[in-house]
Amino acid sequence: MKMTSVRQTVFRGAILFVFGVFFSLVLNLLQVYREQIEDGQQPGDFDHYHSSWWVLPACGMTAVFVGLLYPFLDQRLDEPLKYRGEWSNVMRCVAVFVGINHASAKLEFSNNLHMSLTLAAMCIGLWWLFDRSKSGFVLGVGTAVLATILTQFLVYQGIYKYSKADFMFVRSWLPSIFFSGGVTIGNIGRQLAMYDSKDKKD
Repeated sequence: MKMTSVRQTVFRGAILFVFGVFFSLVLNLLQVYREQIEDGQQPGDFDHYHSSWWVLPACGMTAVFVGLLYPFLDQRLDEPLKYRGEWSNVMRCVAVFVGINHASAKLEFSNNLHMSLTLAAMCIGLWWLFDRSKSGFVLGVGTAVLATILTQFLVYQGIYKYSKADFMFVRSWLPSIFFSGGVTIGNIGRQLAMYDSKDKKD
């Protein structure tokens, strides 16, 4: 039984890792797209963008941690969730998350503050539509704060570079993206955990 549980956890972790890498790629491409638009360049040429080799696996491992933490805390807190056993809902959440990031690159905003507030409202809307749990909100905020601080530290140390920074060393909209990403990965992790629970019952 314990070996089965370990296998299921490893399997869930592998899926979450893939999602984390995928989201990282999407965010990186959209970041470059917005920078090209702001510089008046023709969007679509991403040859100049070179991430450090560790960024993708780091995002994947972060997704594993967050995705496993959400269902773990749900079990400990015994908090009732609004959505249970709905993969379609999880996929809609993923689509909205990608849509929010796409909108941040495509839409024109009068200034960075306007963009940051708009994205923050969208991200809270994502949480309201697809989560609504107190633990989900707190974990989303915690993910946003810790990830932003870590990114600030990496940029300050010269390990990672964020061009056109307007919030200390990073972009002001980054916490909103981390928040919505945490909620999205958390929902995927919850759904995978529910699938494992159904297998145990069967």
